[in-house]
Amino acid sequence: MADNIELYKGGWNRGCDMSFNLGPYGESVDHALAEMKVHDIMGRIWSRDHTVWKQDPTEITNRLGWLRVVEVMKDSINRLVSFTAKIRSEGFTHVILLGMGGSSLAPEVFSRTFHVREGYPKLFVLDSTDPDAVSYYADYFNPERTLFIISTKSGGTIETLSFLKFFYNRMVNTVGGDRAGEHFIAITDPGSSLADVAERHRFRSVFLNDPEIGGRYAALSYVGLVPAALIGVDLGKLLNRVGEMMANCRPANDPAGENNSGARLGAVLGELSKSGRDKVTIFGSPAIESFSDWVEQLIAESTGKEGKGILPVVGESAGAPEHYGNDRLFVYLRLGDDDTYTDLCNDLVHAGHPLVVITLEDEYDLGKQFFLWEMAAAVACHRLHVNPFDQPDVESSKILARRMVAEFKEKGSLPDEPPSLTDDGMMVFGTAQSDKAEKVLTDFIERNVKPGSYVAFQAYVKPEPATYAALQSLRVAIRDRYQVATTFGYGPRFLHSTGQLHKGDGGGGVFVQITSENVRYVSIPDGMEKSTSSMSFGVLKMAQALGDRQALLDAGRNVIRLHMIKDVIGGVNRLSGAIKSS
Repeated sequence: MADNIELYKGGWNRGCDMSFNLGPYGESVDHALAEMKVHDIMGRIWSRDHTVWKQDPTEITNRLGWLRVVEVMKDSINRLVSFTAKIRSEGFTHVILLGMGGSSLAPEVFSRTFHVREGYPKLFVLDSTDPDAVSYYADYFNPERTLFIISTKSGGTIETLSFLKFFYNRMVNTVGGDRAGEHFIAITDPGSSLADVAERHRFRSVFLNDPEIGGRYAALSYVGLVPAALIGVDLGKLLNRVGEMMANCRPANDPAGENNSGARLGAVLGELSKSGRDKVTIFGSPAIESFSDWVEQLIAESTGKEGKGILPVVGESAGAPEHYGNDRLFVYLRLGDDDTYTDLCNDLVHAGHPLVVITLEDEYDLGKQFFLWEMAAAVACHRLHVNPFDQPDVESSKILARRMVAEFKEKGSLPDEPPSLTDDGMMVFGTAQSDKAEKVLTDFIERNVKPGSYVAFQAYVKPEPATYAALQSLRVAIRDRYQVATTFGYGPRFLHSTGQLHKGDGGGGVFVQITSENVRYVSIPDGMEKSTSSMSFGVLKMAQALGDRQALLDAGRNVIRLHMIKDVIGGVNRLSGAIKSS
């Protein structure tokens, strides 16, 4: 933001490609950094000292492999380059990654940011169990020229394994059982069930990840770099940038001296959160905006627990300063001299909002950003006194979803709950004190939104641009009307991203679930090379929606479900109109 630097004269602290305008919060951040220096927090992180976060080493000492990722992955560059050359020489034109959460978000960043070099296959990511989305990938691509990446560190992610069974059986029907495995590779941890499946079915290759790297910290491991290599990303150049940021974040760089970027950004996130600025609203230059989705998972799953949390707000359309409450911290991820949000940043600072601007030289600086935010999240969790590497509340939704799946298999139907209202193609599940669905929603929002709240939209519908646009309009209507932060996620994708925070934070969330009827029926095979099926993708998706709703209710959260019988977009637009006119 050099063209506007005079506006901030005396208010900016220069770090490694970062600028800060924190106003009255700067003092508490400086105090935190000084305290971290006294207690050698950065040195202890690098020496893998679990007491930085908790006295109990469980799920900490075995989750710090990301600190050595560059040295490990540089040794794998030749293998990845050779593998990519083989895939190209055999005429593969498309790569479809099947995964969820940490396994899918970094590959999506590479795909959307770097696109594809000429002569390399195109990369797509499937992380939706919506049957219409699954059908699209099944019908659109030529299977004989498609390579599937099955990515799950645990090897047991139900969505990913369901994708695998579906696409493997289709490949068997297309090229035969003897050749089907040539179209599949696996990214997983040593000893996982997926590793065994890959061996039995003769997958083309298996990339065994460092088991001491958790999913949301795995972007720079095989999880991110295998798909990156396949689309022609220069891995050496990328990892060199990572190495630069790692050197910057080492304890030799004094965190109190403004030259340790990970320490400073982490202290900003943690201290402003404790001061009530716990909604980190991220804007990104258009060419790198998908990076925000990866940051969302990292922050939400790392911090959202023990009644604490930092809410990442991504994809929320920019508004005027008066549309934001005093619980926001703004971050602008700026590529080069892009000025998309320069005027907004000026206005926000004039209005008294704290702001961080991080400038990237080019797309390869994303290597720096992956590590910077990983370190910053770890430091922020130190300041919040939570373990950044566990996810204690994620399992609650999974348990309830599994119970509903079991009931379906036993009884042939999911648990039946009568709607409290059916109105013009929309059903309401929750308290309804009106005969109009849109009035029920406005009453729900009015009743539950308070200062510091956020409204989370959870859409178990087909991901497509028109639906996204309608939901974005609804988000903006809520934000502008109530000056509260809004978030949006497609289900079940968001369960692997923000689901931990929804149940583990301080309880300020107001949740609006949107479900819909499925256009197509797509069955999930009972196993590899099995023609029988006891469940469909539609049933799995609804079981996850119902399970998460019950988990939210069990955690004391305010939640309402709106089911669109026919017209999702029309129904969402009705809701937006009601909010705007209320």
